[in-house]
Amino acid sequence: MPPASPRSVLRAAESQWIFTEEELLRTPSALDGLPLEQERENRAKGVNFITQVGIMLKLPQLTLATASVFMHRFFMRYSMVEKAGRQAFHYYAIAATSVFLATKVEENCRKMRELVIACCRVAQKNPRLDIDEQSKEYWRWRDTILHNEDLLLEAVCFDLSLEVPYKTLFDFLCHFDQQDNKRLRNAGWAFLNDSNLTMLCLLFPSRTIAAAALYCGAKHCEMTFPDDADGRAWWEVLGVELADIRKASNHMAAVYANNPLKQRTENTYARTPEEGDPQAAKTRQRTTLGEPRVPNLEHGTDVVSNGKRAREDEAEDGDDDYPRSPNGLVSPGEDDTEEQERGRKRPRMSPEPATANGLAVVENGGSPAPVRNGTSKKEEDGGSEEGELEE
Repeated sequence: MPPASPRSVLRAAESQWIFTEEELLRTPSALDGLPLEQERENRAKGVNFITQVGIMLKLPQLTLATASVFMHRFFMRYSMVEKAGRQAFHYYAIAATSVFLATKVEENCRKMRELVIACCRVAQKNPRLDIDEQSKEYWRWRDTILHNEDLLLEAVCFDLSLEVPYKTLFDFLCHFDQQDNKRLRNAGWAFLNDSNLTMLCLLFPSRTIAAAALYCGAKHCEMTFPDDADGRAWWEVLGVELADIRKASNHMAAVYANNPLKQRTENTYARTPEEGDPQAAKTRQRTTLGEPRVPNLEHGTDVVSNGKRAREDEAEDGDDDYPRSPNGLVSPGEDDTEEQERGRKRPRMSPEPATANGLAVVENGGSPAPVRNGTSKKEEDGGSEEGELEE
């Protein structure tokens, strides 16, 4: 059975936070004059702040992903730009508050003192910073977090139950029996980690993001997933539209290509046509109804068939000296056939009159003895009798 969809309550709550790309161009910060690229960079810095604090506090990735979603949703209601009579919210302060709230929502609570010290060290980029309750910096961060907590709860409309895509992705891998495929699992997990830096959680539901991570991981590992018994593609089995999966993948490809930290002369992240033919999807292994689903191994690629993973071993030069038939079996050549025919017609070692049905003939009425390598048993024992075989 495919992984179940999230509950209707969670699905309805999540749908309220899904925006179009045009709506993301009119965020409160953008309306206040902040360039779009600057806003996205500030959001990425805030998520990086969350990650660094989470590493110091040894928080699980699910808690950090929840905090990232809280921060992205907050800045859909409040601006980063200061205006007359209105306070501006710094992304570091909201990121720290999001971590504080996420630890309570995901039940991974940390002491306020530990959280404040970690925030101070990350903000000042000094992991060995000596700070305690007697420091003004400590109390400034503590008061900021407690003050912004109420604003964050109000901004997210108290929608604290989230369905992060990490668990959904693992359910997808278990459905295809790929939970032990480390390469595919790490590729999908890295996609989700990088998606937290972007506004992807505001464009697509978590189930679509998990499917896009599986799609990109399968393309990276050159894997295909077979159709089910009814001939449905894997994305139909998971209940996700292929067009949405490709849109999410292209969104991340654009983020990778425009990374300011990497200077590239060409775009190595090719975009996938969003309206392409689903029948020609590279991650799909089509099967005909009524026929067994057999792995289609080509060019040494990984293939998933009937929930199992198979890999074609690349043959080394000189290992395969026999011609192969179209079905992949070894077929003997002309030389092999002649050699087999000669083997069938090979003459016996002993003369024909001396043996009968493989036994040595004894003339004086004696019992026949088996022939062994052209000699009788008596000759092996050292005796000599009339009728024994000669070399």
